[in-house]
Amino acid sequence: MKKIKLFTVGLCALTVVSCGNATGNGALIGTGAGAALGAIIGKIAGNTAVGAAVGGAVGAGTGAIIGRHMDKVKAQAQAVQNAKVESVTDANGLQAVKVSFDSGILFATGKSDLTATSKSSLAQFANVLKANTDCDIAIQGYTDNQGFRGKTAAQSQELNVQLSQNRANSVSAYLQSLGVSPSQIKSVQGFGEANPVASNATAAGQKENRRVEVYMYASQAMVEAANNGTLQ
Repeated sequence: MKKIKLFTVGLCALTVVSCGNATGNGALIGTGAGAALGAIIGKIAGNTAVGAAVGGAVGAGTGAIIGRHMDKVKAQAQAVQNAKVESVTDANGLQAVKVSFDSGILFATGKSDLTATSKSSLAQFANVLKANTDCDIAIQGYTDNQGFRGKTAAQSQELNVQLSQNRANSVSAYLQSLGVSPSQIKSVQGFGEANPVASNATAAGQKENRRVEVYMYASQAMVEAANNGTLQ
């Protein structure tokens, strides 16, 4: 599988707007304002950034076109059962789509084998990915911060990283078995306890933190199509 280097800046969440404002969103992000948004609300998403390395600055017009296109991708993903779908920005400041699956839906406790329910949801999601081959994909696995019986804190952290990696691998492998191209999946990584989206002090928060996230973001081909005015 082709690998790319993940950037170290954090993803920032977009403010929630109607599809009628998609052009405004894309233009704002395309002019580089995504960095300013990240400085203000970047911790809301708190994830490692994803995004293909694109040559040169992306102008407001290109950002707007990609923004409208990714709103369509987001709408398709929102039809997937058991999926939480959000708009985020990638490392280039372009609009991307984040799809989160609760690990309770995907896996039994402490396991990385997909459940029957998860396979049904992922089959729907695979159709979205195959319909949007101009989107690159990053898959990220996460756990809560709960330790393992008889293990030290450090050992538990390492085991959680491995568990999250195995789960991300399972999602990647299953999507590929359904016909998603391996070349479309640019990274598959487990982050363990890192980047919690809720407090680990409560059972509800721990549940939210046990998740697999899939990011759909603009490929170089999509950026070029937007620049050429051919991206629909």
